[in-house]
Amino acid sequence: MRRYDVIVVGAGVAGSLVAHRLGRNGRRRVLVLEAGAAGPGAHEAGADPLTAYLTAAARLPGDRHRPHPAAASPGMTDLVGTDGSPGFRAAGHLRQDGPLPYASGYVRANGGTGTVWTGLAPRMLPEDFDTEPFGYGRRWPLTYDDLEPHYRAAEEHLGVAADAGEQRAHLGLRFPDDYVYPMRPLPAARLDRLFADRLDGRRVKDPVAVREVELKVVGTPHARNGVPDPRYDGGRGYVPRGRDGRRDPDSRCVGNASCIPYCPSYAKYTPLKTQGRWSASVTLRDRSVVSRVLVDGRGRATGVEYRSYDGEVSVAHADVVVLAAHAVENARLLLMSGLAGRSGQVGRNLMDHPVLLTWGLLPEGEHAGSYRGPGSVSGFEGFRAGPGRRLRAPFRVEFGTWGWIWATGPVDTDVDHFLTGRGLSGRELRAAVGDRIRRQFALQFEMEQGADPANRVTLHPSERDALGLPRPLVTYDLDDHVKEGMVAARAVSDQIFALLGAEDHTDYAPPAAWPGRFEHRGRAYGYRGAGHAAGTHLMGDSPATSVVDAWQRCWDHPGLYAVGCGSMPSVATSNPTLTMAALALRSAERIEADLTDRDRPLSTGPTTRGESA
Repeated sequence: MRRYDVIVVGAGVAGSLVAHRLGRNGRRRVLVLEAGAAGPGAHEAGADPLTAYLTAAARLPGDRHRPHPAAASPGMTDLVGTDGSPGFRAAGHLRQDGPLPYASGYVRANGGTGTVWTGLAPRMLPEDFDTEPFGYGRRWPLTYDDLEPHYRAAEEHLGVAADAGEQRAHLGLRFPDDYVYPMRPLPAARLDRLFADRLDGRRVKDPVAVREVELKVVGTPHARNGVPDPRYDGGRGYVPRGRDGRRDPDSRCVGNASCIPYCPSYAKYTPLKTQGRWSASVTLRDRSVVSRVLVDGRGRATGVEYRSYDGEVSVAHADVVVLAAHAVENARLLLMSGLAGRSGQVGRNLMDHPVLLTWGLLPEGEHAGSYRGPGSVSGFEGFRAGPGRRLRAPFRVEFGTWGWIWATGPVDTDVDHFLTGRGLSGRELRAAVGDRIRRQFALQFEMEQGADPANRVTLHPSERDALGLPRPLVTYDLDDHVKEGMVAARAVSDQIFALLGAEDHTDYAPPAAWPGRFEHRGRAYGYRGAGHAAGTHLMGDSPATSVVDAWQRCWDHPGLYAVGCGSMPSVATSNPTLTMAALALRSAERIEADLTDRDRPLSTGPTTRGESA
């Protein structure tokens, strides 16, 4: 039985980065165990992911992967809205028993959910690292400035396109004075330019925080190849990476509008690019479902037990074990192993970004430029910070440039509206559908959700998966802080629609399409899950109140790390992938330092008469 320096559980963003950093120069023997299938192509999720997607029955974001029952993933069709209480029904891998649904899924496949993400890569704000002064949430055991160098490292590795000056001026982010992103910001979408012309400098009222906010269109950082900035890295510039991580100056975003599920130009970062840069000392073993973390009599991690799809049990040993299997699956694995339980926080504090959607039509004759480029390029950032977050959840406002697809479904629904609802056909049908799609836009209000121990992942008491392992069970709800954020967001949306002269088509019906539906202060609201699970093995500065320390080391078990968004004490208002990547690179540095200390020969030092060496 071969022994490794490090075992990494999960080959998503965090796991792939940790394996790359530790395997650099072939120094460390790293085994990566992935529950999903790697596919026949080297480091590819499938031989032809586009064909897999197009031939799927429903064509949902994760359909480029064909999950195996032994490594099932929660999917969008697992959750259905119902009349009555609770207003949803959950099936599939992830079972639920909360008042409201946890509305996000994840992918158990090589590369994980990082193969189907949007590619947005903003940083957290400095004040996001401690929300306790605002009366909610948890304080991080590190600060923005502690993480800032690792943000830069993550931006280099993921290949981020943005304008540091714009981020500094409009978000208050701190960078080294001469810092520029690897690539220049992506060009503004047509909708962004229209919003900037019509809305920049206009003020809207926040009725909950009782203040006015000036609107300003600000570009969002993207982990997506654009135009390299020649000033990057002291004038050495940056070369974009294409398929499988190879340097490819011609791999650029060309506006395919298929970022989810698949970027055919390989412009968007995925963990498969990192895997393409792994050294020969990193071994990927797919179709390997880890069922238990092994520890010795002193509680130190010694390895893992894992199962093949046919149920065969194997064991691998290492000096360090890194759990990087997603916030839900990390918690599930710790619970199945009976580990890290001193604080009672394993599985607790599950967070997401509940997304309030509003959607409408621009006035006749105006075009939104729907389905040209990424799903969102810019947004309004003025609601993310400040004292208003004492009274309501802060939020980012993303501009949805893919029509109403997230709100009401693909363009088939627009065809059906005119074909069966209006009786149009032929030329009239084409004209009506074309006009409707050209004018469609959406606003996506991404809410911060604070850490709440009642929102949690546990093991289902009776239901088992195909390998006989307990299914994860989620209990989830939204508190009044989040709901008040949605009150503010809907009021802001109403004012923006009025300023644009747009038709508001927002309607959280029928119930079956909106499992995340509730009433608050006499008004109906509906939310989608952003896929941003966090908080199930929180980091902190005390083993009595947290699961891992500031390096993502499990307090109770030397040699065991739990990395990823599950360590985050707050999810703030930023898409969390860049922060997760920065934390993973930071932890990898700590692991490498520990292994270096392990390998350093013991020094006996000089001895004097009468002393033993």
